Amino acid sequence: MAFDFDHPIDRRGTHANKYEAMAARTGVTAPDGIPMWVADMEFAAPEPVRERLAEAVRHGVFGYYGGDESWRAAVCGWMARRHGWAVEPDWLTVSPGVCAALSMVVQAFSAPGAGVVVFAPVYHAFGALIRANGRRVVESPLRQVQGRYEMDLEALGANLPADARIVFLCSPHNPGGTVWTAAELRAVAAFCAERDLILVSDEVWHDLVFEGARHVPTAVAAPDVADRLITCAAPSKTFNLAGGSVAEVIIADAALRRRYRAAADAGHAMSGNLFGMLAAEAAYDGGAPWLDALLAYLAVNRDVFAAGVAERAPGARVMPMASTYLAWTDFAGTGLDAADVMRRLQEAARIGVNSGPSFGTGGQGWARFNLACSRSVIDTALDRLGEAFSDLR
Repeated sequence: MAFDFDHPIDRRGTHANKYEAMAARTGVTAPDGIPMWVADMEFAAPEPVRERLAEAVRHGVFGYYGGDESWRAAVCGWMARRHGWAVEPDWLTVSPGVCAALSMVVQAFSAPGAGVVVFAPVYHAFGALIRANGRRVVESPLRQVQGRYEMDLEALGANLPADARIVFLCSPHNPGGTVWTAAELRAVAAFCAERDLILVSDEVWHDLVFEGARHVPTAVAAPDVADRLITCAAPSKTFNLAGGSVAEVIIADAALRRRYRAAADAGHAMSGNLFGMLAAEAAYDGGAPWLDALLAYLAVNRDVFAAGVAERAPGARVMPMASTYLAWTDFAGTGLDAADVMRRLQEAARIGVNSGPSFGTGGQGWARFNLACSRSVIDTALDRLGEAFSDLR
């Protein structure tokens, strides 16, 4: 089956946040700006998803969603086929999104003012939602070792605040693209068990892993910590369904699940919208061929972009990407200060990116580029980078 990822789709004027908020969030105001910041894709969703939604539109009645047995079956089937994880239907709780679920976890399992651990640099929404819920961000800096990140659990143990109750793990890692090994997952799980911490594994990127790496669900790597493990996943990154506002929270332990659901029920964050639930089910049931083709396309984008950055901006480098479509790019080797780099990206290259410092400690001098776009857009972005950094060659 052939899939067309080469044909650019014009999203301007469609209420796409990537375009609507680019000027405010990235500083790029040029009408020909390239949005390579927010993490959604420039590709149409799989055909089974579009067909299912079109069927719902033709039906014409858009009331409250109910009866989620087929959604549960679709999620469980996907986890078994793609990740070797035997998920029971009653472990699942729907959420309007992973970040909404994380907020519910913070409210359910920690007191106001308590510390929540994150491994930095990491997805900027972690820190934002922790603070918004009146808790403190406790950063555990990641180490760069042979082109990937590693957790420093010894250092975290020495500096762990007494009031810390929760650890957020981004697996696979955003923005670095590191895929944690089973041994690393067991180590962080054991760390949490020894210190009576809730471990929250955000696995929203679990399906976007490239050949040569394999995502292992934390629940599979460390089944002995089921009494303190909460896994969050979603079809949003995998199938470009962020607008559907649906995610799955997977909790095997009944007592833990009851506590989470009590908080989610109080926050009205335990129901899915009609279109998102239908899209998720269709994607999990019929989207695998599309995903396989997407991964092959993204792998070429990744390689083209990494080589192009090294050639056009001497001294810059992309951290090797084992997963995601996010190119975590280090500009320290250019010898330019971070403000100059961002000015060149915003004004000369006219590329909207996520600035490194927004990801916390370890992000200074870095920028994150979204590569989930047509190859022609990658080529244009590289040409502009070449112009913006031409004085370095």
